[in-house]
Amino acid sequence: MWLSIVRTIKSSIQDITRYIWLTIATVTILILALFSVNMLLTVQVISQNALEAIKEKVDISLYLKTDATDVDINNLKTRLSASSYVKNINYISKADALASFREKNQGNPDILAALTELGRNPLSPSLIIYPNNTDESPKLIEEIKKIDSPIIESRDFSNNTMLLEKINVITKKINQVGLFLILIFGLTSMLVAYNSIRVAIYTHRREIEIMRLVGASNFFVYMPYIASAVFYAIISVLLIIIIYFPFLGLLQPYLEVFFTGYNINLVSYFWNNFFLIFSVQFLIVALISVLSSWLAIRRYAKV
Repeated sequence: MWLSIVRTIKSSIQDITRYIWLTIATVTILILALFSVNMLLTVQVISQNALEAIKEKVDISLYLKTDATDVDINNLKTRLSASSYVKNINYISKADALASFREKNQGNPDILAALTELGRNPLSPSLIIYPNNTDESPKLIEEIKKIDSPIIESRDFSNNTMLLEKINVITKKINQVGLFLILIFGLTSMLVAYNSIRVAIYTHRREIEIMRLVGASNFFVYMPYIASAVFYAIISVLLIIIIYFPFLGLLQPYLEVFFTGYNINLVSYFWNNFFLIFSVQFLIVALISVLSSWLAIRRYAKV
């Protein structure tokens, strides 16, 4: 048994190194397929994190009159909290609003100077309302529109629903293109792997005839070619790991700039899910390679 395993591995390695250009072509196509898969996964991770972050920032603001009393504000807050569509309500006082305004405009001395010249706090207190579910935001807005309170100065119903819809549409299109590329590379991988095994079988045709004459089993004859297919999968997955993590390292700073405040860390995601991601990819690539090899064996080795 051990001799058979050693012979199988030795023969597979010899074929892989003997036909180095076919090996490079096969592994390159498999790497391109895996790169497409990982890019699609990367896009999904980015879009999912962006969607979740934007959903957290969807809110509705009620700006209150400056002379509103604490009792009136608490009564309004209690009334709003009774809605099943409301997740949370934050009260922003005039002082808090002013402090936030100053912090946001630290780099604009003209605005800060004008504020100082004014000599008073011109900002109003407000209630920031967060919906339970962004899909229910329109219903919550309709409820708030019906609320009639003398302390409400204005209402801000701006939300990110349109942005969420756009992200969903873009992600869907990218996924469609990604799946198409994966399909193309998958079919090409099968053809290249099929051709590689066909060439190996053709080169060893005399050895196969001799092994048959001495009574070697089909398993003994064909296992080196199946092992070669598995080696293709191992090599391609190892190389995509070596290639893709530096690629993520280069991509991460641009994401941090583009998605400021969203805390999207692709490198951490891939490290945390390393075994799951690449073990599944290995199984898929191995299945494609072994299936292609088996088809070539059935066709050219006369099983």
